[in-house]
Parts: sequence; C-alpha cells; structure tokens
Amino acid sequence: MSNFAIRLAQPGDQAAAYYVCLKTGDHGRDGEPFYHDDPDALGRIFVGPYLAYEPELCLVPEDDQGVCGYALAALDSRKFYARYDQDWRPRLCEQFPLQPGDSATWTRAQAVHSCYHQPDYFCPEPYEAYPSHMHIDLLERARGQGVGRQMMEQLMDRLHQRGSPGVHLCVSVLNTPALGFYERLGFKELARRGTATGGNIYLGKTF
Repeated sequence: MSNFAIRLAQPGDQAAAYYVCLKTGDHGRDGEPFYHDDPDALGRIFVGPYLAYEPELCLVPEDDQGVCGYALAALDSRKFYARYDQDWRPRLCEQFPLQPGDSATWTRAQAVHSCYHQPDYFCPEPYEAYPSHMHIDLLERARGQGVGRQMMEQLMDRLHQRGSPGVHLCVSVLNTPALGFYERLGFKELARRGTATGGNIYLGKTF
C-alpha cells in the first residue's frame, strides 16, 4: 500500500491534474483511448479554471509516483461560472472553433470543444442550500484506500469554514461506483438530467 500525502495544489500540478482528468474521463474509467486528438480537452473545463480561480479549494493526493488525483471546489457556483464565462471560456472558443457538420461524426474531443461554445451552468435547487460545488477524480492506484474520503471531508470542511451551507456535485449515471461513494458520504439526490443511458445525477449535502 502506498503512502499518500494530501496537500493544496500548486501551479506546477496542472499537467498532472489534467492527466488524471484524462485517465478518468470515460465516466470514471480511462478516457485516454478516446482523446488522442486532444488529451487536455476535458482538463480545460474540469481542472484548469479551479486551479486558477479557487486555489485554496484544490487538493491533490501525492505518492512516490507523483500526483494521483484531485478534489476541486468552488465556493459560490454562480460567481465561479460567471468568471469562467467572462475570463476563461473566450480563449477556448478562439483556440478551438466550433466543429461544423453533423455532431454524430465528431470525436469525443470535438464534442467537448462544443461545450466550450455552449456551456451548461446547471445548479440544482434550492441554490441557497447548495451554492458550492465540487468534484473528485482518482487514478486507479489511489482508489479504495480512504484517500477520496479524506479529500472530500477536508474540502467540505474548507467550504464550511468559508461560510457555505452546502455543496452539490454531478455524476454520470454510468459511474455506479462513484454514486455509492457519494451516498456513503451523506449525499442525497437532488435532480437528474438527460437519459437513463447517458444522463447525469446531481447530489447534494448540507453542512
């Protein structure tokens, strides 16, 4: 069993965190086979803005092989998304123009690029009870050893200390192990969006 140190993320951790996002980018499974044309496509949405705008709410576990996961959060989701929309997203749209043609022919990376142009800022209600949001991803070697629970608990403590009354998160309906993990942490279902085979479940927890 490896020894893991949990610490605040640093600017130099971005590449490793993007890699974690890639390796968990297929509904919690390895996404690398699907993103050869742009391995950082997912990381630009789900990692980069948090490291830039909420560094005090970004944790990473590290072992002797390096960074092997992250837990990231935003204190006020609406303010975070507004800043993302104004400061982060325009550069992505300029760098990755919207792909023309039938979306059914797009690669997964091209589909993610479309999200740069057409973002989804959904927050479950009641917003006042769950204004913060968070997400966590771990490489295979860091799973099943209590690292995820420790990071989630530390991050929720940080949110609570900063005045948040509660937090929400989103998980794919296909990511069954993650659903069980969040339920054991006390999260409850707030909303569902999409289809049974490709939708998302929003879970929340009050402090």
